Amino acid sequence: MSRLEDRVAVITGGSQGIGAAYARSFTAEGAKVVIADVAPANNLIAEVEELGGTAIFIETDVTNEAAVAKMATMTVDAFGRIDVLVNNAALWVNIPAKPILDIPKEEWDRVLDVNINGMFLCTKAVVPQMRAQGYGKIINISSGRALKGYTNLLHYDTSKGAVISFTRSIARELGDDGIRANTIAPGGIMTEGVLAHDDVRTHIAKGTVTRAIKREQVPEDVVGACIFLASAESDFITGQVLAVDGGSAMN
Repeated sequence: MSRLEDRVAVITGGSQGIGAAYARSFTAEGAKVVIADVAPANNLIAEVEELGGTAIFIETDVTNEAAVAKMATMTVDAFGRIDVLVNNAALWVNIPAKPILDIPKEEWDRVLDVNINGMFLCTKAVVPQMRAQGYGKIINISSGRALKGYTNLLHYDTSKGAVISFTRSIARELGDDGIRANTIAPGGIMTEGVLAHDDVRTHIAKGTVTRAIKREQVPEDVVGACIFLASAESDFITGQVLAVDGGSAMN
C-alpha cells in the first residue's frame, strides 16, 4: 500500500517549483492533491493524471480569507476530507535583496502578508475539518535562513522565523484534536524560479560551500521529508523543525 493512499492533501503554491515537486510525489504515493495557487497548474495536473494520479486546481490567493475558506470548502466537496495541509506558498525569489534601510514598508507588508498571514488563514480554514475527522497533518515550509543569521532579506527571514514559532504553538494547541504540525526548513533550492534569476542562482550556488553535502539542492531533495511528515510514520511527531539543507544549518 502506498504511504499516502486515499489521503487528501492541500498544497499551497503547488503549481511550480518545490510545490509542484510535492504535488507529484504525493500523488505518486496515492494521495489526492489539491493545488491551491494563483498560478494555473494545467500542465502539472495533466502530467499527474497521465501517471494515474488525482489532482485538482483551485485558484487561491492565500492572503484573501474568503478565497481560502472557499478553497477548503471546495476540497471537502470534492474529496470529503482534508488530511494534509502543506503551507508552501511564499514570496522569495522575486524579492530584490537589500539592506533594512532600503526595504519599503509596502514590500515588508506584502512579504509578511503572503508568508505569515497566508499560512495562518490556510491553517485556520482546514482545522474545523481536521478536528471533525480527529486527524490531520499540517506541514509548514520555513527556510534554513531562519536557523542562521543572514543579511539583505530581512522581511523574508523574519517571516520564515515566524513559521517555526507558529508551528510550535499550533502543534501544542491542536495536539488533543489528533492534529500534528511540523516544519521543514530547506536550504536554497534550484527551482525554475531561481534558475530564471541569474543573481539568485549565483548566490545559492555559492552557498554549497557551507554544506556538509557539497552540491546544489534540487526540489526532489525535500519531497521525502514532506511525505514522511504527511504519512502515518510521523504520527507521534509534532512541533518539530526538520532541516533539509545538506548540513548547512549545523555548519
